[in-house]
Amino acid sequence: MSSAPVNSAAPTAPRATSLGVIFLTLYIDLIGFSIIFPIGPDLLTHYLSHEGTGGLLGSLLGQLDALARALGKDSNFAAVLFGGVISSIFSILQFVFAPLWGSLSDRLGRRGVLRWTVAGTALGYLVWALSGSFWLFLLSRVVSGAFSGNLSVATAAVADVTSRAERSKAMGLVGAAFGLGLVTGPTIGAFTAHINLLADHPELARYGINPFSVPALIAFCLCMVNLIWISLRFNETLSDASRAEAREPRTRNPLRAILSLENVAIRRTNAVAFVFSVAFVAMETSLTFLASDRFGYTARQNGYLLGFLGLCAIVTQGYIVRKLLKTQSETRVLAAGLAASAVGLLCVGFAAQPWLLYLGLAILATGSGLVNPASTGLISLYATASEQGRVLGIFRSLGSLSRAITPLLAGIIFWVFGAGTLFAAAAVLSVLALALSSTLPKPVK
Repeated sequence: MSSAPVNSAAPTAPRATSLGVIFLTLYIDLIGFSIIFPIGPDLLTHYLSHEGTGGLLGSLLGQLDALARALGKDSNFAAVLFGGVISSIFSILQFVFAPLWGSLSDRLGRRGVLRWTVAGTALGYLVWALSGSFWLFLLSRVVSGAFSGNLSVATAAVADVTSRAERSKAMGLVGAAFGLGLVTGPTIGAFTAHINLLADHPELARYGINPFSVPALIAFCLCMVNLIWISLRFNETLSDASRAEAREPRTRNPLRAILSLENVAIRRTNAVAFVFSVAFVAMETSLTFLASDRFGYTARQNGYLLGFLGLCAIVTQGYIVRKLLKTQSETRVLAAGLAASAVGLLCVGFAAQPWLLYLGLAILATGSGLVNPASTGLISLYATASEQGRVLGIFRSLGSLSRAITPLLAGIIFWVFGAGTLFAAAAVLSVLALALSSTLPKPVK
């Protein structure tokens, strides 16, 4: 069984320069995206103290409190559910809009669409910086989520400027940029979250400035830097011929777009990636709670834990996977990553000592670091040159769907049935993904 035809279109920009520009574009974008990660609980506390239990926030929290009581948990669990709901809103918007931005980039070009998505994301951060009320903060997440098509469009640009033989190795750079940004962003957020502009200038409250405006303004400034960087250095990567071949998407419904994919190999790879993503997001959602409950980890120790996870992912995706793909096919690298991830999830879920926790995370990060570039590379290799943005947008959209539905479900399983049950279930999902991957064809290069 063979993959899609070889893409012979030549890139319109020098490959080495373009890859460096794409890497920095992704890195800056992901720093801004992840700055909010460590300050979710403090945001809830601020808006509750500012607005009380009335209005939109009070209604939402009341529903979550009722769910927490139904599960036999206290109000702290409601706060955990709140964080999951806020994260889910952003991810649902990503799920809806990522295929749209990807399809537009197939027809209009990568550079213009990237500028629009980065500008829209900057607007979302600006609204956050001026969010004197909870509904404005929620609006900022909606705007940022709707414009968060950068990752799928930039990934398609990687496909434009690389040969088929080098495609999956280049996707490792995308993963490295992702991992590096997700390490840098939360660090900046944690260090700037306590810089309150209202402490010295309370009069700024009339303009919507809030205690978390500094990290929001940093994210906004990073987006503006990214916008200038793209305008000055990002040469269009998609050839005129490929743009002319791109077809109008049949539907803007993301679920129908996924189900209507004609290429069986692409559909199956999407299924593998989605099942694994559910397993991995379940781990991400509950890791710090596991460490706190089982080993008494503080926020700083959890920060070290997440930093270690990110560092392992960067090394794997930036170096190890590139070496492996020189001698091994994407399908074999994918299978090895899924098997290692299952082992790592079990080690983490049943770790009796901190060193076992770190060992499990190292195995898991290595496994996921193999899965992500291999699956992305397979999707790109199975697709034609004229549909890279569309199929990679759908691929990223499914990842967003997993981030929308998993945090709440994982939180409930963790608090009701325990960490062991949750991580064992995640390991089973990794094994299921491994079984699905066994039928994937080796791509033609």
